[in-house]
Amino acid sequence: MSIIPQIEAFAEDLTAIRQDIHAHPELGFEETRTAAIVAEKLRDYGVDEVVEGIGGTGVVGVIKGQGGGNRRVGLRADMDALPIEEASGVAYASTNPGRMHACGHDGHTTMLLGAARYLAQTRDFDGTVVLIFQPAEEGLGGARRMIAEGLFEKFPCDEIYGMHNDPNSEPGVVSVTPGPAMAGATFFDITVKGTGSHAAMPHQSKDPIVIGTSLVQQLQSVVSRNAPPTKPVVLSVTRFNAGSAYNVVPESATIAGTIRYFHDDVIEMANRRIRELCAGMAQAYGIEISVDLRNVFDVLMNDPELSEAYVAAAGDVVGSGNAVISSEQATGSEDFADMLKVVPGAYCRVGHAGSIPLHNPAFVLDDAILPVGASVYARLVEQRLPRNAAG
Repeated sequence: MSIIPQIEAFAEDLTAIRQDIHAHPELGFEETRTAAIVAEKLRDYGVDEVVEGIGGTGVVGVIKGQGGGNRRVGLRADMDALPIEEASGVAYASTNPGRMHACGHDGHTTMLLGAARYLAQTRDFDGTVVLIFQPAEEGLGGARRMIAEGLFEKFPCDEIYGMHNDPNSEPGVVSVTPGPAMAGATFFDITVKGTGSHAAMPHQSKDPIVIGTSLVQQLQSVVSRNAPPTKPVVLSVTRFNAGSAYNVVPESATIAGTIRYFHDDVIEMANRRIRELCAGMAQAYGIEISVDLRNVFDVLMNDPELSEAYVAAAGDVVGSGNAVISSEQATGSEDFADMLKVVPGAYCRVGHAGSIPLHNPAFVLDDAILPVGASVYARLVEQRLPRNAAG
């Protein structure tokens, strides 16, 4: 492991920042405290330009290298937490009830701050670095909002990079999957509107619970009997809500869930089959079933050439044997995909100690990852924007 010495020297500062953000988690588009910390730190580090309020609570910083050069590299981190009650037991656990950094975005923010501090001090590159601190990654469309509000018109980038912590990988291992690396995601909401009745006289009802549970079973056939086995897709029903009393058959039930996919034809098929199943069930029972299907994440596509460049830069920090090109695709989703649709780039995973998975109330981020991620970002900039390069 060859962590950049200057970054290693302020590693304790990074830990303090990360744990402070962890103790005060904020949900998507509510990251006012976090954004204020980010902006303050960037100004303290001597970053040339700091702009707040892009995408609601987003922050963008700009650092210019010592030399000339017109090329611009973007680095992005997400800032939002999850609506989870923390059960990690750490001393710096969430002080905001029902909110937790269970995905490590506090670490991502801190790693980019670490890279910013180093790059602003050394400026050993030609060109410009754009630091993007994004709100609302967890399904609320933070990337899309930043883009819609002119992110890349105001701060153009020639290439862009992101990273995510990975408790499922060995500590210090950095991996990148070229091409389709993470799944796209559609969320769905289905409302089964039947007829309510007294529970003692269910024959007077058109029971949305009976109909809805049957529909949940039918939805499982979308993958098992419609999707080609060579094209992975996941359909999960994650919510079923109906009724509020022991002696009442309710009038309606709601079903919600998500579809994860890598191929456009597969998600088009899944959307069509969900609508067909709902229409058929509605006709069979003489009721109304409404369906709302919405794309929330696109498939994350890593540029193959820039994936190799990312691994090469990471190899300087973690060792060439621990920086790898992977063929493994993740069925999780990430809205950095939206930025990669506009600007070519790549997204890596950085392994760290711990066995509790992401989005778990007991998840703990290993602070040893902070100087690692910051160093990878810094080396990437220095390699992609080398001194005295043309352009």
